[in-house]
Amino acid sequence: MFTFKQGVTVITGGGSGIGQATAIALAAQGTPVAVADIDEARVAATVAQVTGAGGQALGLTLDVTDEASVDAAFTNAEDWAGPITGLVSSAGILQVAPMAEMSGDTFSKVLDVNVRGSFLCGRRAATAMSASRYGRIVSLSSVSGYRAGIGRAAYGTSKSAIIGLTRQFALEFGRAGVTANAVAPGPTVTAMTEELYTEATRAAVAPMIPTGKLAGVDDITPAILFLLSEESRYINGVTLPVDGGYLASGMLQTGDLGGGSG
Repeated sequence: MFTFKQGVTVITGGGSGIGQATAIALAAQGTPVAVADIDEARVAATVAQVTGAGGQALGLTLDVTDEASVDAAFTNAEDWAGPITGLVSSAGILQVAPMAEMSGDTFSKVLDVNVRGSFLCGRRAATAMSASRYGRIVSLSSVSGYRAGIGRAAYGTSKSAIIGLTRQFALEFGRAGVTANAVAPGPTVTAMTEELYTEATRAAVAPMIPTGKLAGVDDITPAILFLLSEESRYINGVTLPVDGGYLASGMLQTGDLGGGSG
């Protein structure tokens, strides 16, 4: 078990996938979680799972691209359970298309949600954390932020930007007691990627991973919990690949639209 500072952790994208799994796992450690997502029904489902297991959860409907929505959600979390001690920026979207066919609007939308959203939520959290001299920010990057994949121009660029944004948060808020890190999942089956990872695609991607299999959300959450914990106190500005060795696998490359990263 890890040790967590008393307070509330806000989890964006908490209605599904890695965000949902993190909310459930963190609440099981006794930490109150504010589950934030643009999908109200998914928020309610996650909150029900947490509270049904005896955890504490607040549901928040949140548009991470809207500054007023972000501020209102974080204020509600603070009013509910006190200071924000943790943030997991998990909200994100994936649009897959060859660069020649990807519209400018699609590219902008992905960066708006994935990068602007992480910036607005991270800035709101870090400012509040600075006042209490303690905080942990964990953002979701991807191995797509390191390695290009066919069809991943927007998604990969957004995840590269999150790596840079994480370093910036670490630099500017580190002296205020706030650490900022990211995890970079490898090929991971989530609600967002399930349609891409067909049986044929999984069979093609698995040999590219030294462990020989794609990840599930429960393979990613332990790293997030560690970076949220007090035990990670001296880790700051780092992006941790959680990829089964995918980035270590040399020159192997994805050859089709379905075989990128999680």
